[in-house]
Amino acid sequence: MNSFLPADDKPDVRGLVDAIVVNKAQDGLPLNLAPAQWETLADYLNPLTLAQGSILFKQGALDRTLYFIASGSLSVHFEDADSRIRLAIVGAGSVVGEGSFFTGTPRSATVQASSICNLWSLSPMRFSELTHRKPELALAIAMSAGAVVAKRLMHSRYRIAVT
Repeated sequence: MNSFLPADDKPDVRGLVDAIVVNKAQDGLPLNLAPAQWETLADYLNPLTLAQGSILFKQGALDRTLYFIASGSLSVHFEDADSRIRLAIVGAGSVVGEGSFFTGTPRSATVQASSICNLWSLSPMRFSELTHRKPELALAIAMSAGAVVAKRLMHSRYRIAVT
């Protein structure tokens, strides 16, 4: 039930909700929340806009932030000594940063905006707060992000694109 909440002074995640609803891609985020849950989650997310060509994070970075893509697309690249290899394009209605979010290991790839992107970030600290205050919501997010990881690992094209 992804209908939306009334406009007020809370962050407006309507674009993210809409993107999740329409995303039918292999690695779409299966996050189906009630309006009150979206309203609660909005308090834990921070908006971010990336210009085309901007780097969201670099391979090897030590950061566990999970990013929800509301609009635009991101290119996932692996960088070795010889070259940069594009692994995947991830679009609105999905997430990036899921690998490090779960494992705490360095980022496995560089993620760059292919177009102007509107994102919502969930930091490890805010997720920890959410687990203590609204454990059922934190579980829904973890299960949805975990489903994206599983889908990417089952699909050979995306297997190494878990970031």
